Amino acid sequence: MSLLKEFRSFAIRGNVIDLAVAVIIGGAFGRIVSSLVNDILMPPLGVILGGVDFKDLAVVIKKATEEVPAVTLNYGMFIQNVIDFVIIAFVIFMMIKGINSLKKKEEEKPAAPPAPTKDQELLTEIRDLLKKQ
Repeated sequence: MSLLKEFRSFAIRGNVIDLAVAVIIGGAFGRIVSSLVNDILMPPLGVILGGVDFKDLAVVIKKATEEVPAVTLNYGMFIQNVIDFVIIAFVIFMMIKGINSLKKKEEEKPAAPPAPTKDQELLTEIRDLLKKQ
C-alpha cells in the first residue's frame, strides 16, 4: 500500500475527523471563554479588589533603559489564564456529565426479552404435542 493511500485511509477515519471538529470548536469556545473572563468577570473583580486590572499585575525584574524594555514577570496574565482554564474545564465537565446522563437513560431502557434458544423452542413444541395427546 502506498504512503498516500495509507495516509488517506487514516485521514478519513471517523475518529480523526471528530478530533479535527473538536479542535476547531474548542478553539472558538476558548476565545468565547477568554472574552467572558477578560470583558465580563475580571473588570468587576478588579473593582472589588480596589480597582486592580489583572493584566497590569507584574513584578519588574529589570527596569527599562533607553535601549532595552523592562523585563517583567506578568503574574496577572497567569491569573487570567488560570481562571479561563477553570471555566473551560467546568463547562466541559458539565457537558460530559450531561452526555453521560443521556447515555445512562438509554442503557436503563428495558431491553426486549431475548429470543428463545433452539432448545427452548424444541421443548415448547414437545410440550404442545404432549398436551394435544
